[in-house]
Amino acid sequence: MNSKKTFRTKELRGSRLRCLMLTSMPRQQVASILTQLVEPIATVNANRHVWAPAGFLQPDEAQLAKGEDFLTSRQGQEVTDWWLKVTDHANTPNWDLVSQCEIGGKPGLILVEAKAHTAEPKREGKPKGHKDNDDQIEKAIQQANSALNKILAGWKLTRDSHYQLCNRFAWTWKLTTMGIPTILVYLGLLHCDEMSDQGVPFNSFEDWERALREHADSVVPANAWGVRIPTSPAPMWALIRSLDMQWGVQRH
Repeated sequence: MNSKKTFRTKELRGSRLRCLMLTSMPRQQVASILTQLVEPIATVNANRHVWAPAGFLQPDEAQLAKGEDFLTSRQGQEVTDWWLKVTDHANTPNWDLVSQCEIGGKPGLILVEAKAHTAEPKREGKPKGHKDNDDQIEKAIQQANSALNKILAGWKLTRDSHYQLCNRFAWTWKLTTMGIPTILVYLGLLHCDEMSDQGVPFNSFEDWERALREHADSVVPANAWGVRIPTSPAPMWALIRSLDMQWGVQRH
């Protein structure tokens, strides 16, 4: 009860702050909001499902390959081997928010990538790291790209441009190959006015959707958003959603 949590200044603003605010709510409320984000595809049950982060007292972002909340140890090893050749001093991607859910009566996952302003989506490729890992990541992304193009033409996932966007879709695809139905949610956090020194905050869902589609246009087929993509053995979805998360102060 006397333990302390320390946050960097940049974590107490923008999308990171909003994800912590959301998951600090009572569990029933968190589950309800997450369910609304993915309706009618999936549901989140406060009594059975877990998510990360879990508020300011459990603020760590999820790495799917670590722990057993979202993947078994065997599954975690599988995705690590798929993504990395050398694991020393290397990590798999962090996620802004991950939640267990139920999709069509089966256990599934919700992966959330949250953005608060127009400069957050990046067009850069992957920064150079260990060459063996860079080569392995390129191979993994190309594997996902090839498989997705067989289902729906127009994917251009690559390690060398729009890297974060590409790795998000590659990981979503990989989970479905392991039999886990998966929903990737691109979440626009509205009215994050404290981020105006970094970019233009999103003031409406329409602002966010326009910015995201323009960002993803050269990588993700326009008709891939919001539909069931029949990957095998489990399906995937990519949804565009928004939330307006603010501190509430009322005068009585």
